[in-house]
Amino acid sequence: MLLLKPNCECCDRDLPPDAAEAMICSFECTFCADCVDGVLGGACPNCGGNFAPRPIRPEAVLGRFPPSDQRVLSENAACAGKRNAA
Repeated sequence: MLLLKPNCECCDRDLPPDAAEAMICSFECTFCADCVDGVLGGACPNCGGNFAPRPIRPEAVLGRFPPSDQRVLSENAACAGKRNAA
């Protein structure tokens, strides 16, 4: 089951379970579409893989299968720079 991480690992933007702009790689690294396109050039900085839109978990099952509340931040230099500039 997908973790549904709560944030973009690059800019730390909130990505709730119904976020259409959430993107994941095959290891579930999670980024917003803006960072995937603008900062990362479509490649995951952690594994080098590509991204796909993260599926949206239906609200009716979130109680039984809640999203993760653990925020993760990438150590990628471009991402750290973007967070520090904000």
